[in-house]
Amino acid sequence: MGTLIDIRLNRYSKIYSENEHIRGTIIIQSKSEIKHDGVVLSMEGHVNLQLSSKTVGIFEAFYQSIKPIQLLCYQIELLKPGKISAGKTECNFEFPLRARNTKTLYETYHGVFINIQYSMKCEIKRSFLIGTTLSKGTEFIVEYGNSTALTSSASSVSPSAAFIANDLLKPAEMKRVDFDMVSESGNKFGLFKAHGHIDSATCPITKPFTGEIIIDRAEFPIKSVEVQLVRVETTGCSEGYAKDASEIQTIQIGEGNIIKGLPIPIFMIFPRLFSCPTLLTTNFKIEFEVNIVVIFTSDFYKSENLPIRITRF
Repeated sequence: MGTLIDIRLNRYSKIYSENEHIRGTIIIQSKSEIKHDGVVLSMEGHVNLQLSSKTVGIFEAFYQSIKPIQLLCYQIELLKPGKISAGKTECNFEFPLRARNTKTLYETYHGVFINIQYSMKCEIKRSFLIGTTLSKGTEFIVEYGNSTALTSSASSVSPSAAFIANDLLKPAEMKRVDFDMVSESGNKFGLFKAHGHIDSATCPITKPFTGEIIIDRAEFPIKSVEVQLVRVETTGCSEGYAKDASEIQTIQIGEGNIIKGLPIPIFMIFPRLFSCPTLLTTNFKIEFEVNIVVIFTSDFYKSENLPIRITRF
């Protein structure tokens, strides 16, 4: 079996908010006694940015200059150099979840060109044996917590951070948005008319995205009606910016030649980790759009693009 290291957090969900304390236990199991140069636990948070391959030629001048943005970095020594007895050894730990300097802790997000990740790593250092340092890592999730607490925290850091926090934590104002999809006879879509609405373009991430669409007329038979969630990621620096859109998920809400005049409900849950509150910063932006897509049997499709703003509350 050798030596096994496990990091167990006090929350099964691994979800924490800024200014909370992350507590847990490091469990080390070994069949024999281990000599070491110290056991350390580190916690880091980074925003990793990269450009898509299609923009490398355009932005070669600053392709290498997009470095990870460090949001937090802590390290504690769990055990001083010595020996770990055979069997099971447990070490409790506690970290304050606070950003570095004037930084803001953004929500965990796994995108294509932007990744916001928080992780812990435990290492058993053994420098006397080259290449035998033992390590174990785990990721935890950061979400915006109580709006009052976070806003006051950001205000004490810097005016710019306070502005970002206030915008991110602002409760969603529900306002219906209507849309129409129309094409005239004689083109590839034929005579087509549909209308509908989404219940709000500002969407709390914990609630479903809802609305409805009604097909009024369609000259050509319809194969499918779909709702597509799209991420729009912008990365760059003073030399230039690269903006890329990519699909997160597509949900079919109607199949076959839809009955005309029948309201079709739109209902979509925002996926965890792959979506987050809309984020606009100096170095990067994370925005979202929804496409309502009507696909014909000829495989031509008619779509309506609706930019949305996602919030935590």
